[in-house]
Amino acid sequence: MSEKTLQHRIDGPDDAPVLVLGASLGTTWHMWDRQIPELTRHWRVIRFDLPGHGGSPAHAASSIAELADRLVATLDLLGVERFGYTGCNIGGAIGLQLALTRPHRVTSLALVSSSSRYGTADAWRQRGVVIRTNGLDPIARTSPEHWFTAGFAGAQPAIVEWAVQMVRTTDPGCYIAACEALASYDVRSSLSRVGVPTLVVVGSEDQVTPTSDARSLVAGIPDASLALVPGTSHLAPVEQPSAVTELLIRHFTTAWHDKPGPAGQPALGAAAPKAQIAPPPPPAAPPAAIESGLTKQEPVRGGTYEAGIKVRREVLGDAHVDRAEAAADDFTGDFQDFITRYAWGETWTRPGLDRRTRSIITLTALVARGHQEELALHTRAALRNGLTPTEIKEVLMHTAVYCGVPAANSAFAVAQRVIKEETTPEG
Repeated sequence: MSEKTLQHRIDGPDDAPVLVLGASLGTTWHMWDRQIPELTRHWRVIRFDLPGHGGSPAHAASSIAELADRLVATLDLLGVERFGYTGCNIGGAIGLQLALTRPHRVTSLALVSSSSRYGTADAWRQRGVVIRTNGLDPIARTSPEHWFTAGFAGAQPAIVEWAVQMVRTTDPGCYIAACEALASYDVRSSLSRVGVPTLVVVGSEDQVTPTSDARSLVAGIPDASLALVPGTSHLAPVEQPSAVTELLIRHFTTAWHDKPGPAGQPALGAAAPKAQIAPPPPPAAPPAAIESGLTKQEPVRGGTYEAGIKVRREVLGDAHVDRAEAAADDFTGDFQDFITRYAWGETWTRPGLDRRTRSIITLTALVARGHQEELALHTRAALRNGLTPTEIKEVLMHTAVYCGVPAANSAFAVAQRVIKEETTPEG
């Protein structure tokens, strides 16, 4: 299997329209098994596994865009030009990405247990730290309580065990890469550009992608409808297979648009926006920079600042950067702008060293100078950048020789506290 394609399975008649099914994070294409008998009566169904999931090769992809590119490359090899798409969780994110970037390929869309923004970037990167330290077992053990209602889990122990084993057998590096992909995924401002009929399906008890996320999708996508599955949690296709199958058949049977448009281009066939749902207001235009000579001059924030704030958020976390920006005033604002542009936009973005190496250098310098508050901050950053607690320990052991035992002793106390906080699984 090429690194540029995805492992896949095909069911159904060769001459039928194609329907692609994308699975949730931590699952395999088998989460759709109960839908296949009915769907293949109407469509040629193509299911795919995420990298490192099921038996797929562990060629990690770090963005939703990259996963969408690999799916398109897979469909190109199969000679598939137009297709309907259904995705659950991260599979839904891939579907939205396709609808936004390849609108000529997608005929209609169904988003199951999906969102335009999955949680927070900090939470996804924190999950990566926990997995890097403890493996996938803590995630596997807690997955059923997030995926299924308590009643279903109690009545179906075999399915619960199947779910746990799916997560346990996933490649940790690929799972972490998927977490990074979801951390940077946000299409809230682009939903109005989705130009195909879209069905949004959500379980009434889903706490992972709650009904509020589903309603936001429906409000933002011009031609979207909402289907609420009662008494169901996140993996609705597994917990309520018949209900989800019926919804998909009804949607794709009535909303499949594949008619030729002007100049030989396929028409997207989107209906007019629903009257009962007001489209989201357009984003406000950024305020113009205040010209010099006025009372207060705002910095002109160009490419260096934008690159810096992106890296700063990825390394230090949104919560820290939000606090720093909220606390900035006339006295400290210029300094915050300075470190964002020069430390993060010009130094941390240089191609000569990777982020792991830069974290090692930064930890060493902070130990040498005794900057313990910054050391705590950058110990968290080092974990986010891929260092394990064992590697951080070795860095601090090395500093004991070159920076002094008292400095290293204080550093161990700081790092021990932070590592315990960051790597202890929830629950």
